Amino acid sequence: MMDEKNTNEMTGTLAFDEERNCLLLDGHELSSGENIEIYVFGSWIPGHVAIDAAGWYLVTLDQVGIRLHAGLLARSCDFRFSPQIVAQAVSQQQQQAPTILIVDDDPALLHALPRTISLRLPHVEVSTAQSAPMALQLLKEKRYDAIVSDIKMPEMDGLTLLSKIRESQPDTPTILITGHGEHNLAIQALRGGAYDYIQKPIERDNFVAALLRAIQTCQLRRQVQEQQQALELYTRSLERLVQQRTEELAEAHTTKDKVLSLVSQELKEPITRLKSLTQLLRQKLEGSELSEIVTRSFSTIEESIERTEALVHELLNTSSIDTQRFILRRQRCDLARLCHSILQEETSDTDMQLEHQGLAGPLEVEVDEKQIRQVLSTLIDSTQSSIRQQYPTTITLQQVGKEAILTLRDQGAHSLGAGFYIARKIVERHNGHMEIQNFPDDRRALFMKLPLSEDNYAQRQDLTSSIPQTHAIWTISYGDSGALA
Repeated sequence: MMDEKNTNEMTGTLAFDEERNCLLLDGHELSSGENIEIYVFGSWIPGHVAIDAAGWYLVTLDQVGIRLHAGLLARSCDFRFSPQIVAQAVSQQQQQAPTILIVDDDPALLHALPRTISLRLPHVEVSTAQSAPMALQLLKEKRYDAIVSDIKMPEMDGLTLLSKIRESQPDTPTILITGHGEHNLAIQALRGGAYDYIQKPIERDNFVAALLRAIQTCQLRRQVQEQQQALELYTRSLERLVQQRTEELAEAHTTKDKVLSLVSQELKEPITRLKSLTQLLRQKLEGSELSEIVTRSFSTIEESIERTEALVHELLNTSSIDTQRFILRRQRCDLARLCHSILQEETSDTDMQLEHQGLAGPLEVEVDEKQIRQVLSTLIDSTQSSIRQQYPTTITLQQVGKEAILTLRDQGAHSLGAGFYIARKIVERHNGHMEIQNFPDDRRALFMKLPLSEDNYAQRQDLTSSIPQTHAIWTISYGDSGALA
């Protein structure tokens, strides 16, 4: 007899105690966090037991949740089995061999058939019943891999028994034994759901072959069912995992937006105060003789404040774009006119010189003019920060098919950073596209593509042409003073 203190890794089936709302493995009550393995797709999958509002599930090593259900094969080595449970588990393992039930009221046949099976199929376990009612009682107690029954029996014939078997164990193949020449009964048996029929006198080889096919069919059906159940469990676990990850991602986005908004709002007040104090100091010191270092310091402070103010504005825009608070107010406008207006504003009162060539008519798009103005200003600001200002910047506006393409080419410009991210998102919200291409000698090209308005390209006949049609060219060059302040 096995010592109760021995720890054994045993295989059993899961069960639920509805009264106590607990999960049992061969009488042992499982607790949350306990390590077990379940049998899925022909493999043992390890994990730990967990519970949520929907019930019990197994959390695998890769953090996938698989829902646990009664009857699922499982094993554990984290708890000790009593000798009774060990014996029961051994008995269950022994019963995993194929089992069949033979039903016949003829004692001679009931003795001969099991003997034939034991000689030809020694791994098969055989049970017998002398009547249909006795067979039905056995069916309540055990699940068989195949059933063999005579079709003519007192009390209840084989056809009636077949219908009862179909109700209690629909996946168990049933082979009926008919008398010689009873073709009508054989046809009724097949129509009633019988797997096969054997005629008397029984030919042993045919009988064993039919029985073996029935056992294999039953086992394949059960494997398919187990795999379907496992697939359903795995699908539900994936759905749960996707839902969980989606909720976590949404929560992370919400937290990020709150932090961005909070930081931006908190920075606005001190920046505004610094800006006001700087302007006040300048007014107080006007007319005074200030040293060059003080003048430079004031300029540096004002530039830092402006840059910080722009950064706060970018943070607020980033938070707005990544949420539903970003709203476009589209209206039709001439992109060539808008570009020219912005370029004039950006180059006025600077050392930059703007040259313009208008080569074609207007190019109308439906955009939020304020947002597109911000995009173009960001692109122009980036070219102002060029470290090689002796090289001019060229901006070209073209039409290719149903798109307007704005191309900015410069050299030695710094990275756009967050400004480019915001600009690209704004253009994408307009169903457009933006990208950067880098070339040798620090040359760079920025492309912004926007769809033309429907009325604009409806009047044109060359929409399918891939040849660019240039509408305007701007060239920005720099004065002799060199770098910008």
